[in-house]
Amino acid sequence: MKKKNIATFLVITAVVILALFLMKNPAPKTDEETAKCIGENSELYVRLGCTHCENQKKMFGEYVSYLHPVDCFFEREKCAEVGIEATPTWIINGEKVVGTQEISKLKELTGC
Repeated sequence: MKKKNIATFLVITAVVILALFLMKNPAPKTDEETAKCIGENSELYVRLGCTHCENQKKMFGEYVSYLHPVDCFFEREKCAEVGIEATPTWIINGEKVVGTQEISKLKELTGC
C-alpha cells in the first residue's frame, strides 16, 4: 500500500511542477519591426472564443495591433469568401496556413 501512495505522490508532484513551469514560460514575444512586417505581408483570421487565436495574438505582445485580424464570428461573409474553415488561419502569399504558428515560421513565410 505504501508503494502505491508514494507513486501517486510522485505523479501529482510532477504534474504540479510541470504546470508551474508552463505558466512561468509565456509564449515568445516579437519585436515591433517583425510584427509590422508580418502584419503587412499576411492576413490573420481568428474567431471570438478561440483560445488558439488568443495564444497566437499573445505572441505579438504589445505589437499585436500591427496584425489587423479578421474575426470570423463578426465577419462571417468575409471569412466565407476566402474559405476559412478553422481558426487561426493565416493567408500568406495567397496560401492558407492553418493553426497557431511560431514567429520564426511566420517570418520565414512572409520573408520578414
